[in-house]
Amino acid sequence: MQVADKTDKIIEYKENILTKKNDWLLRLIKGMIIALGFILPGISGGVLAAILGIYERMLSFMAHLTRNFKENILFFLPVGIGGILGIGLLSRPLEFLLEHYQVIVLWGFAGAIIGTFPSLIKESTKKSQRDRLDIIWFVATAIIGGLFLYFLPQLFGTLPANFASFILAGALIALGVLVPGLSPSNLLLILGLYSPMLNGFKSFDITGVFLPIAIGGMAAMLIFSKTMEYLLEAQYSRVYHFILGLVIASTVLILIPNQSAAESISYTDVTGITIVLSVIFCLLGIFLGSWMSRLEEKYK
Repeated sequence: MQVADKTDKIIEYKENILTKKNDWLLRLIKGMIIALGFILPGISGGVLAAILGIYERMLSFMAHLTRNFKENILFFLPVGIGGILGIGLLSRPLEFLLEHYQVIVLWGFAGAIIGTFPSLIKESTKKSQRDRLDIIWFVATAIIGGLFLYFLPQLFGTLPANFASFILAGALIALGVLVPGLSPSNLLLILGLYSPMLNGFKSFDITGVFLPIAIGGMAAMLIFSKTMEYLLEAQYSRVYHFILGLVIASTVLILIPNQSAAESISYTDVTGITIVLSVIFCLLGIFLGSWMSRLEEKYK
């Protein structure tokens, strides 16, 4: 009997170790995915964090750094490593793919976001039932947010790429995490900082790009995280319907050409093969997004 109990404990211990390893790897992958929100125009790192189930914990950690500090550091360590790896490793191929296969890539990523909609919709009613004001809030956010993001290139100029401007870029990236639906890459494109930032990421320019972006990002997270935490506690349903509206708007804008934005999607000279591949990759993206959402539910 004792031998059987000992064997069961060993099996349970091995299963726990395997689960922890899988969970660590999953968080690493999540960090790499969230990094796409930093470098892919039209995508919000905050939306991806919310979709992947780590947004609220990250917000709570930044708002209360000393609370469960060691536990949170260990939890977010693989996320941070994944984010750095994602930025460094994906910048170069992403630039190549966007240059040569822009339509296919953007439709594929839009599909991945669409695949996560059911999870985000479910999350929006976790604490209360959806009411009429939620629906009005969602529709208004989608329309007004979409129009604002679309006409944003006509409202702002460009900035020189230097240490100070990359601090601003870091702050915008942090806001893109704190305010799901806000795409920092769109803003950086408008300000003329996107290409210099991507080049710095590709070459792992620590002092010229990574450092100022980290300074700006940390400062913005510390300053604004408490505000977002309060809004989630006081108006959880409203905040998530606001997020849903911005997700819809930003996803649609990924696929709509905008002549005012130099790096907007372009359907010029698109062939039948490109259309077919775009549909295929969109469907694959939907499957991937849905799979990641189900995987998250397994490890929550």
